[in-house]
Amino acid sequence: MTGKSLINKAFRLEKPDRTPWVPFVGVHGGHLIGVNAREYLSSREHLVNGISAAIDRYEPDGIPIMFDLQVEAEILGCGLQWSDDNPPSVISHPLMEGNTVDDLPEFGPDKGRLPIILEATKELHQKYPDTALYGLVTGPFTLALHLMGTEIFTTMMMDPDTIHSLLSYTRDIVKKTADYYIEAGADVIAVVDPMTSQIDPGSFETFVTPPATDIFNHIRHQGVWSSFFVCGHAQQNIEAMCRCRPDNVSIDENIPLDYVRDVALKNNISFGGNLRLTVVLLLGTKEDAQQEALRCMDLSGENGFILAPGCDLPMETPPENLQAITNLVRDPYQRDVIRTLEKKKDAERLLNLEDYGNTEKVVVDVITLDSESCTPCMYMVEAVKQVAPHFEGIVEWREHSVKDVKSVNFMSSLYVKNIPTICIDGKITFVSQIPPKNKLIEAIQQRINEKLRLKISINKGELMVLGSNKEECNELIPLIEQAQYELGSDIKVKTVTDPNMVASFGVTQTPAVVTVNYRMKSQGNKPSVEVIKEWIKTIEAV
Repeated sequence: MTGKSLINKAFRLEKPDRTPWVPFVGVHGGHLIGVNAREYLSSREHLVNGISAAIDRYEPDGIPIMFDLQVEAEILGCGLQWSDDNPPSVISHPLMEGNTVDDLPEFGPDKGRLPIILEATKELHQKYPDTALYGLVTGPFTLALHLMGTEIFTTMMMDPDTIHSLLSYTRDIVKKTADYYIEAGADVIAVVDPMTSQIDPGSFETFVTPPATDIFNHIRHQGVWSSFFVCGHAQQNIEAMCRCRPDNVSIDENIPLDYVRDVALKNNISFGGNLRLTVVLLLGTKEDAQQEALRCMDLSGENGFILAPGCDLPMETPPENLQAITNLVRDPYQRDVIRTLEKKKDAERLLNLEDYGNTEKVVVDVITLDSESCTPCMYMVEAVKQVAPHFEGIVEWREHSVKDVKSVNFMSSLYVKNIPTICIDGKITFVSQIPPKNKLIEAIQQRINEKLRLKISINKGELMVLGSNKEECNELIPLIEQAQYELGSDIKVKTVTDPNMVASFGVTQTPAVVTVNYRMKSQGNKPSVEVIKEWIKTIEAV
């Protein structure tokens, strides 16, 4: 049975001969042929070669032609910022720059990067007739947010008619793009709308359901399958997504697969997901990848399920991890072997963050998949960036992309379960929801008030590492950096190797550490002798 036949069976909720496998190869295709993301996403030749390499290596039953949710936005006037390792991100929003929908550029199959995508689709359709080709289109809500920016959330409440009008416009763009893909030979149209994870079911039903339902009806009338992709903590909207009547819903690791299974099958809709992207596919071993695939397959049951990652694969995902999943899917013996293996113990080492956030500044941590590749992550980071200047010198913010082990451990140590999430001084504050500007400012200000209320102003001290030479001092630096990381501190560290200065501290053996604290005790007045004596006693007691 061909891969396309397996996909068709899954969409029809029939029992397939085996679980269909659809690796979401985006810029990872560039990695397979040795070109960066921008080169890959801007060339018909690279797209064809990258997808061909993926099909040859991973033997998928279906595969996306291109995974870039900025294609339509770029044509319509959004500015992009490119990266070597990820799809581009939107950095400007024409409807927030004095433009109206009527001012937006003309949209058509000959605009932007659509010509190279459609030509690649035609070539791949001819080359791989037994593989289901997925044409990915940006969903109406995410495209609307690209055009308007995060102001869309406020406008939904203050001027809903404007949003309805905008979503009617983006609906028509989605339908046009779907038609272009279908004409070029795509077998499945996936409407990718990750930003719907940011709204509640009521808002989803009001704003997203009408255009999305129209889109899926339109695709169905063209005689091809449709899928509704979402990422982020969108569990609250799965029922509403199914009521839009796609043929399939596909989700990421933020949503329990068994929950989606039950809701989708109840609505006679197939479902897909939700292999963990970073912890397993990017950072794990071949055995980790196979155990993860088996977990998904066992949870999903036999009918209507398509095994896939939660989103597009990180560029440098090890090919051997994906090939291991292919072997598992195709070989029952491999599945038996993995079932008998003892599950490897969790290698994460939790950090001691009990004192995290006790430094002078307020620390805002944004836990993301990667703000360059994950649209909800990008807009959450953008929200923090917009607010940070209001607290210059008081607030520090950091992004922790879970594409590296250190950030995964940090996320686990804060007990963060969903991406993206904002933590303030180590406390989970906004989970998978982009906060309105006033709410984020309010949350940060509240923490500032808690930390600074009735406190004496403190000038940051420093740590001195004393040693006979630089190499001896460097033995202590990793320990100090670990302590700083677990505290969220950026206290200055100074190394001292001058023998006379080392001796001046009374140090007889090295390496040694000396802490130096600076406290302001008086400002704008003359303290009494008695008060100064108490200060001196405190210093001498130490």
